[in-house]
Amino acid sequence: MPICTIHLLSLTCPLQTFLHTLSTTPLKPITISRVIRWIILPTTLSTSPLLAQNIHWDVLLILPSSANTPLPPALKNQIKHHWSIEAGVPSRLLKDYEVKNRRLLRPEKGDVPALTGSLDKLMKGGGKGGGIMKESSQDLELSPELLSWIETFTSSGTREGSGAVSMLNLLAFKEGMKEEYLKYGRAFAEGAGSRRGGEAKIVGSVIKSSGEGVGGGKGKEKGEGWDEIALAHYPSLWHFADMLASEDYQDVNRKHRVGSLRDTCILFTSEVGLEEMKGFGKTML
Repeated sequence: MPICTIHLLSLTCPLQTFLHTLSTTPLKPITISRVIRWIILPTTLSTSPLLAQNIHWDVLLILPSSANTPLPPALKNQIKHHWSIEAGVPSRLLKDYEVKNRRLLRPEKGDVPALTGSLDKLMKGGGKGGGIMKESSQDLELSPELLSWIETFTSSGTREGSGAVSMLNLLAFKEGMKEEYLKYGRAFAEGAGSRRGGEAKIVGSVIKSSGEGVGGGKGKEKGEGWDEIALAHYPSLWHFADMLASEDYQDVNRKHRVGSLRDTCILFTSEVGLEEMKGFGKTML
């Protein structure tokens, strides 16, 4: 199973400058994406490196190499903070990934399913929830704050605001509960997520062997307690919101996902946001 490394980077330079430097290196990223915001915050794992310093992460970079492979010096000089984690990703997911991902980011007519109306139903007071949203999105439910932010972000008129989104998930399972989470994954793929265009395009098992820790710290547990990583695609933020507002998704979320996780976090990123930068689409994709 190929090893991939998921890098989160906070930059010392403008993003476009970093992208230009990246294009001059031998690196061939599997995915590079602009970090936008947290959807779910970690509660116990990796909170210090990810949250404690109030770091604004700029870039999600997934490379087909181990964390022991250093980034080129030209890139290191443009990085202020760096967090990484290794995962084994099945070869079948990486085969023709560039072609498959390009189709997801630049869908053709008929590729993107229509919204199901679940959000409208929720707002009108229909369904089991009676139109009442949760105060927090920490359990992957739609909150007033998240909905308000989505409305603002998608009103920008940019392709980033209206186009495909990529959600980085870190997952840690309660003991003996991974099979329960797999039931959630199957339900997501077979209907609750897929009918909104949701797709787990990269999934990997975190490499946990002891030794040098993530970020280069000696003696830390490699993997920091996480079990899996996943990069989930949605055709737009509104498709994501439609899913969170739906009864069919929340049924499987509450039944199989929430109780199976010891900790989790979700980071919303945009690959199409980088494509909008001059010359980037031609250089990197």
